[in-house]
Parts: sequence; structure tokens; C-alpha cells
Amino acid sequence: MTSTLRPHDLVWLNARDALEGIAESWVSALWHTGLPVVVRRDVDSANRVPVGVRGMKREQRAAGWAKPAAITRVCTPESLVDPLALLRSPFISQPPVQVALLLAQQAWPWTWGITGSTGYALATGIPVIHAASDLDLLIRAPQALPREALETWQQQLAGGLCRADTQVETPHGAFALAEWLRDGRAMLKTSQGPLLVSDPWNREA
Repeated sequence: MTSTLRPHDLVWLNARDALEGIAESWVSALWHTGLPVVVRRDVDSANRVPVGVRGMKREQRAAGWAKPAAITRVCTPESLVDPLALLRSPFISQPPVQVALLLAQQAWPWTWGITGSTGYALATGIPVIHAASDLDLLIRAPQALPREALETWQQQLAGGLCRADTQVETPHGAFALAEWLRDGRAMLKTSQGPLLVSDPWNREA
């Protein structure tokens, strides 16, 4: 199960002490095994999974590690885009979920998912989003995607219901779609650090 973990996956751990390398005091006060942590983009020589913990406040974010054996459940961003599940969500009245539902009711030539606070809320039922929340999205792109289709996707997000940001995940890392469409190049987030590229699929610096 853990061999296929990717950044933005939400994972649940089997014990409070399964979190390693975190010093922030609020984590021990607020986090428990009923709450997922999110897989980060990092590498560890001991083959631990890089994870992040989120609190109830925007500034409450902590980075740490977890052993693969401690993971009991995984929720991927793409598992959160089922239209019927979105319609039944207690957060359907919130603008980010309404925009996600609009996207989910259309056919796209790629796999995509919901990340960030909206994904966390949909996966847990915890009300960490509100009317002014952003919608964070992820497109899986193992091969280069047609620019025209990506522009159509971006136009769908320009309706003004909420701010929406899309990260496109390539085999080499992830980049911000809006930045790439606007500038013809983008900062590629990799496990070894950021790279400025014009072709995110070829890792051309």
C-alpha cells in the first residue's frame, strides 16, 4: 500500500507516537489517530514517509515523518471527486465544493483530484473550509497534456465562485498550471528542491 503513496495523499496512522520528527507543541495537544496527515514531497534515508500535520488554524502546519508500517488507511485526492459523493457532502453549499462538483460533472482527458483544505474536509467531515476558502486541485500527468485542454480547464475555474489553484503532477514533480499557461515556464517542485522549467515533462532547466 505505501509503495504507491504520492504527495497530497491523506493517510491515517495507528498510534500517536507514529509521528516522528515534530517539535511543534500544538501537534501533541491537537493531533490524534482519528485525524489524517498528508504525504509531503521529500525523501528520507530511512525510507520513512514524509508527512505533514494540519491544525485548525491556517498557520498550524508541521512537517514530520511516519514509518510505512504505521499507516492504516489512505485517501487519494482523486477518490474525492465522485459527483454523487460531492452532492451528499455536508459542505455542498460551500463555493469550493460547488466548483469541484462542476468539474466532476464533465469529462476530462486526465485523472484529477482535490487537495488542500477542501480535500481534507471532504475526507474527514471536519469543517475546515468556509465561503472564502480556496479550492486546491491536482491533475495527474504522466505524459505531456494538450495545452488547449488545460486552458479549457483553467477557464472553468475563472468563474469567480472561489479562488482555485491547480498543480499538475508529472513524473519529475509538480508545477502550478496558471503560472505555466501564463509564462510558458514554471517552478517544478521536486523531492530534491524546486527547478525552473519550460517543459515540466522533460525536466528542462
